[in-house]
Amino acid sequence: RGWRAVVEGSSTERIEALDSHLWTYRDDSFLPHGIEGEGAEAHQPVVLTTGDGNLNGAVCRFYVDRAVPRSADGYQRLVYMFSGHDPDAVAEARLAWKALRDGNTLTYWQQEQDGRWVKKA
Repeated sequence: RGWRAVVEGSSTERIEALDSHLWTYRDDSFLPHGIEGEGAEAHQPVVLTTGDGNLNGAVCRFYVDRAVPRSADGYQRLVYMFSGHDPDAVAEARLAWKALRDGNTLTYWQQEQDGRWVKKA
């Protein structure tokens, strides 16, 4: 789609770990990206951050590692990823769902045992 994205994590350490993983995962799966504070955010297709800014004009925002969505303003799509095996993360996800459902179209996807993602709501 050519969309720009922001990936928000809950801590600098986790963002740095994600950055390292994206650089080293596989040669054939490189994802161009940068970390907030490196100075070239406006030119990056993907920016990793712990903040709530939209430094690259992203239309899609991912929330990972217990980062919680606050608003959908300015984005075409939010993706809130959490572990269904963590009761605290599930409780946070339910609160986020309730907070975001007014004025937004929400869907819920769950990963199956075989790795497929299935739309549940």
